[in-house]
Amino acid sequence: MSRRGLRRITLALCLLAAGHCAAQPSPIRLRYGQTLSAVRSIFSLPVTVAQREGLFLREGLDFQLVVPIPGGADRMIDALHDDTVDITHVATPFLIRAALAGSDAVAIAAEFNNPIYSLVAGPGIKTYADLKGRLLGLADEAGSITVSTRKLLKAHGIEAKDFRFRTIDGTPSRFNCLTRGECAAVPLGQPQDLQALAQGYRLLGSSLEVMPELVYTVTAVRRSWAATHRDVLLRYVRALAASFAFIRDPARRQEVIQAIVQSNNVGSDIAARVLALYFEPERRVLPQRGEIDMKGLAEVITFMGEAGLLKTPLPAAGRFVDLQYLRAIGAN
Repeated sequence: MSRRGLRRITLALCLLAAGHCAAQPSPIRLRYGQTLSAVRSIFSLPVTVAQREGLFLREGLDFQLVVPIPGGADRMIDALHDDTVDITHVATPFLIRAALAGSDAVAIAAEFNNPIYSLVAGPGIKTYADLKGRLLGLADEAGSITVSTRKLLKAHGIEAKDFRFRTIDGTPSRFNCLTRGECAAVPLGQPQDLQALAQGYRLLGSSLEVMPELVYTVTAVRRSWAATHRDVLLRYVRALAASFAFIRDPARRQEVIQAIVQSNNVGSDIAARVLALYFEPERRVLPQRGEIDMKGLAEVITFMGEAGLLKTPLPAAGRFVDLQYLRAIGAN
């Protein structure tokens, strides 16, 4: 074939490719909010995997992670209202509190259920009694981490008057307080609790001792925004459901381990232990497909009531969710 003929064929192929590309719709932008502490913790895993494996792009979404949200976990719903983000990761107590204060934000999918928080102590702390008079690093008072930690302490004879505390947002920051020697004990999620134990710190107890099964973190959106973006939200929940399926697939275990290694800056041995903690045996830490367990959400409300964070009569769980998107994909 002559060079001229080859150039003609090449040009024709280029034009065909250009026409094909032009016919493809551009991905739809979707801004997702997370605190910096969440990005650096295991609670980012569903979104991290969906991004790494192209699951959002497969659904035609230009998924944009917006971090950090100034102010921490208690500001996630505010970010919806000031148009910083379209949807957001948020712990259920903060969503409930915001909705009761007048926000139209609702949960559309669950991201994490039944979190496992370890109360980890520094040198010189061998028993709960050793915490008396010491400084503890706790999370926001309105969140389930601090509520469960206080409940765990009380179960072992340590009342609120027995210790001092500092509010520290995020497991990584509380881990740093522990390793600097400033905090005598802190509640840690994964993988930092396993890292701490590997470094010789002492495990005093776990939230599993005092926590009911619940819905811990969800994806939230404003009803007013959702009303005009139903297709976008359907794309999002399909991608999230696919991410949970990927995480739960034993054949994908090594890829999930690598996602944890890279997003949390830990060794593969620690990452493997995190997954074993969740799935061997199955502890219902992760949803199957993003479904919202209404009984688990009701437990959060009861838990908040017992802690004095909500007044009676307690609100119904259905007030804080919109299940239409999950139901549309057969996930709730």
